[in-house]
Amino acid sequence: MRKLALTCLAAGLLVTSTSAQTLFSYGGNPVSKEEFLRVYEKNSLNKKPDFSEPALREYLDLYSLFRMKVREADIQHLDTLPAIGRELDNYRKQLAKNYLTDDEVTNKLIKEAYDRMKEEVHVQHILIMSPVGTDTMIAYKKIDSIYKALQKGANFAETAKAVTEDKGTKDAGGDLGFVTAMQTVYPFENNMYSTPVGKISAPFRTQFGYHIVKVIERRPARGEVKVAHIMAATPKSRGEFGEKAARMRIDSAARELRAGVPWDKVVEKYSEDKFSKENKGELAPISVGRVAPAFEEAAFALKKPGDISEPIRTEYGFHIIKLIEKYPMKPFDSLKTSLKKKVENDSRAQTARDIFFTKIKERNGFKEYKPALEAVLDKVAKIPDTGKGANTFNPEDYKSMQQPVFVLAGKNYTQSDLAAFAYSLTHGRLNGPKRATFTDIYKLYVNNVVNDFEEHKLVEENPDFKHLMEEYRDGIMLFELMDRNVWGKASRDTTGLQAFYDTHKSKYMWEPGFVGSVYKFKNDSSLKEGLKLLNDKSNKDEDLIKKLNSDTHPEQVTVQHGHYEFSKFKDVPEASIVKGKVTTAVKNADGSYTVVRAEDVFKTPTQKSLDDARGYVVAEYQDYLEKQWNEQMRTKYHVSVNEDVFKSMVRN
Repeated sequence: MRKLALTCLAAGLLVTSTSAQTLFSYGGNPVSKEEFLRVYEKNSLNKKPDFSEPALREYLDLYSLFRMKVREADIQHLDTLPAIGRELDNYRKQLAKNYLTDDEVTNKLIKEAYDRMKEEVHVQHILIMSPVGTDTMIAYKKIDSIYKALQKGANFAETAKAVTEDKGTKDAGGDLGFVTAMQTVYPFENNMYSTPVGKISAPFRTQFGYHIVKVIERRPARGEVKVAHIMAATPKSRGEFGEKAARMRIDSAARELRAGVPWDKVVEKYSEDKFSKENKGELAPISVGRVAPAFEEAAFALKKPGDISEPIRTEYGFHIIKLIEKYPMKPFDSLKTSLKKKVENDSRAQTARDIFFTKIKERNGFKEYKPALEAVLDKVAKIPDTGKGANTFNPEDYKSMQQPVFVLAGKNYTQSDLAAFAYSLTHGRLNGPKRATFTDIYKLYVNNVVNDFEEHKLVEENPDFKHLMEEYRDGIMLFELMDRNVWGKASRDTTGLQAFYDTHKSKYMWEPGFVGSVYKFKNDSSLKEGLKLLNDKSNKDEDLIKKLNSDTHPEQVTVQHGHYEFSKFKDVPEASIVKGKVTTAVKNADGSYTVVRAEDVFKTPTQKSLDDARGYVVAEYQDYLEKQWNEQMRTKYHVSVNEDVFKSMVRN
């Protein structure tokens, strides 16, 4: 996204009320006192606004110029440019996410999450994978047969070992250990908290597939615990030998601790956790479900700060744990803000959006026409999976299907419209189970239409949203206008740039210096060989690099060629730099050597070419163009200030 150079001026722009006091007008266009103050105070950021007359006059001059340029962009209809239209659409969609939610529902979800966090649940689960867009029937039949077997008494852990498709818990019989709210996807969490101890849930679906959950135990939340540890690692690459070595290492650490050796010293000597070793082995506070179960249990089992555990084993190695502090669960008010962010980024946020969208549908007469949708699904299901035209979706085949699949706010959305939307997503390729995939596309289409409908209503009905959109619109149009008149023009207008350089060329001078090559040799041997080559004037810089550097010994020499000014070049004494000569080598602090071979030496200032000074010339030409343009704007849009209204803002 473009960086808006004048965002600070655009921020806070509001439509002038017809009844508001006019502070100033530009070219007959009024700007209210209220608007000006709103912008002025907003752009004071964290500073207290300065309401002195000089400060207000200065800002009025800047803001009036800004309004002139926005007006000019409107006259040129820059908002009709496709690139600006796309950027506005993208911004509207991003901004609308903060508005297209139900605050009441969100607050309930936040409170629900907090209440659930008061309890930790020990669960096992079985997963049969069925990602979104795949045929769900096969996975459902499989999970249903597993559920029936469990109801008849099959052992859950043994069944999970045999059939679950969650590789992370398969060997443990589907055991996830203790978990709490906000640690799993929302549908899983709902079933976990609604299933009684000792019972299993009915099969349910998440984005991963179908699950069955068994609740083993519930307990009150234990809060957080801060610990330090010593770890002897057991990577698989070390095998059985590494296992024995790690055991001996951790036992040695335990003996020294029992003998009274300070914890810090033992950590430094024995711990192989490079991330915590430099910090006395300390870890960030941990809570349930965040670390290996064995580590978690040992950490929470420690009673008093300073208590040290016996060595314990996890998948990472052997550990000795020292308790630093325990933290009870924080009160709701102190967690509300962080929980709100988590809820908004959690899968439960979709629940809030679904409820909000349902309300939008109800308010705007949403009605679905199942037979029309089924007709499309039936036709889609006939697309062949093999042979000519396999998996090919052509929206033209649905052009004649004009029955509405749903209606919203009195507008029909037809079968053909749905097909066009599907093509925009699939680009004509419809792989996998056709009916299931297209059903998902239909749901996306409905949500897309409802979302777009409400986004555009926001502009009409929500003043804050409307003002933010106007700010952004004015900002990106002004960016485009500035690029056309100043920034881009300075680079594109080669004739104007050359003329500006010719007029001001006396500003662009080289200070006394030299043109030549600066060589940096890595060591004594590369210097010795390099000097031999340099003293043979037939050798060019490329020859030197080729002869000294190799794959086995790279960077024996580096070479930089250019125009250097003595005031800035201090690697070699100025007095030793002579035209056509190679200087005596100067040894650097890192053991390398610097040598200069000067092609020309200048004792007085010399003229820079346009190419030499291009960066400076372009920058100054931009300033020149902007000042010219500003004067043109002020001439075209005369500013008239209502002095009585202005003075009413001044505070000493």
